[in-house]
Amino acid sequence: MVPYRADEPLTTLAHGIGSQHDLPISPFYAFAGAFTALFVSFLALGLLWSTSRFRGDRSGRPLPAALQRAADAPATRTALRGLGLAAALAVLLHLLLGPDDPARNPAPGAVYVLFWVGLVPASLLLGPVWRLINPLRTLHRLLTRVRHRHRRSDPDHPLPHRPLADLPDPPARLGQWPAAAGLFAFTWLELVAPDPASTTTLLIALATYATAHLLLAARFGERWFDDADAFEVYSALLARLSPLGRRNDGRLVLRNPLHGLDATPERPGLVATVCVLLGSTAYDGFSDNPSWINVLQTSPLGRTPTATLGLLASIALVATLYCLCAAATRLVSGPHPRPLTAFAHSLVPIALGYLVAHYFSLLVTEGPRTVSMALGTDNAPDPAPPLGPGGLAALQVIAVVTGHVLGVVAAHDRSVRLFPPAKAVAGQLPLLALMITYTIGGLSLLLN
Repeated sequence: MVPYRADEPLTTLAHGIGSQHDLPISPFYAFAGAFTALFVSFLALGLLWSTSRFRGDRSGRPLPAALQRAADAPATRTALRGLGLAAALAVLLHLLLGPDDPARNPAPGAVYVLFWVGLVPASLLLGPVWRLINPLRTLHRLLTRVRHRHRRSDPDHPLPHRPLADLPDPPARLGQWPAAAGLFAFTWLELVAPDPASTTTLLIALATYATAHLLLAARFGERWFDDADAFEVYSALLARLSPLGRRNDGRLVLRNPLHGLDATPERPGLVATVCVLLGSTAYDGFSDNPSWINVLQTSPLGRTPTATLGLLASIALVATLYCLCAAATRLVSGPHPRPLTAFAHSLVPIALGYLVAHYFSLLVTEGPRTVSMALGTDNAPDPAPPLGPGGLAALQVIAVVTGHVLGVVAAHDRSVRLFPPAKAVAGQLPLLALMITYTIGGLSLLLN
């Protein structure tokens, strides 16, 4: 992730993953530990886990009723919406009035660090928080109320605005494809755009995104944001692994995160969304490799087109491997009506592991710096890294391996639910091969 210009000192912390000399860990032990964890978990699951144990959104221990009333109170929801709108306005003012210099303007750090990276721990701890504070939802509601009042008071339009129930639903075939496209656009802005931290670039990108979604929400209603807003879908996917969730009866509960993961809706575009997350993170890890930098500098196409092709190729590789795995699973275990989406949820913990490994150091170093800058105390001393090189290396390897092991568990439970017992374990072999391939790629980027 490189939200800052190359001539700024802040770029030394722009990547969550360092190079080999930054991470003093033996590649042999890293790969051996990862493969051991995957094989042991696969064998244990095959021997001891013969029936599905996850109950999706039917599971969870209810939290006290008073806590749920407070969480669902209109005052709480209004305060959260107001907080999100105020934060968005503050970023907008800094972009409009602040200097075009990320070392003195907190807006780029607010977008690329506090928002994009900060949504990861926020969603893991609190659930799909962006749905509650999304300023575009708030603006849509305010605009709808204004338009409604105007039509009531205008004698030329005596009829009230159509209620939400009368608005058409977004086309079902769209599913999460708009969110996948939005995530790709954001990661392109972050990783490929010539000057991603420029105030002009950010203003154009944010204005284009906001205008498009507000117009589509005016057409389809607030339901449009559920599956089409890239950051709501991003937050909701990560929140599937939160211990805090809701049952299908609406109760706020504490739950095993894997139960929440099992309840991931199989929407069209789900595979594309997760593959964009995985592929863009992989490209980010590879983008500072000297060989790739040399390709960018010498390509006859130019830096931006070549980097765009590289980002697309990384996402396409992740998606192709998953599609081949789904086809092999169908071949081994028998047909299934939705082979692609049936196991897509098992990629979410893998994506989470890469996000933690890749962006942890960025969040804990650049996050406080951005807050200090926004508060006018940017002359404060630079925050010290919370972990030394050895501790950071261990955290990153553990995050990647844990994500893959959780993916194996989620895929196995889904397999024993969908396929006959005699074929369920055999059907796991393509998925295990996929996990091993992703692990090799992830650790290679981590240690290269």
